[in-house]
Amino acid sequence: MAKKSEKRPTYAEAVAEIEDILSRLRGERIGVDELTAAVKRATELIAYCKAQLHDVETAVRAQLSEQE
Repeated sequence: MAKKSEKRPTYAEAVAEIEDILSRLRGERIGVDELTAAVKRATELIAYCKAQLHDVETAVRAQLSEQE
């Protein structure tokens, strides 16, 4: 996804980028030459968001189990 020199997006930034890609796809504003790269980027961002959500869920569960 992000190259080592690039900062990782926040969850909100990643979601916004996914929404932008989807909007461009739905509006047919992505040319054939860009399509593969856009789909690849969206796939990478979705995987990143899923990992972020999993990490948050794990942290929340750990906090809740400490409270019991």
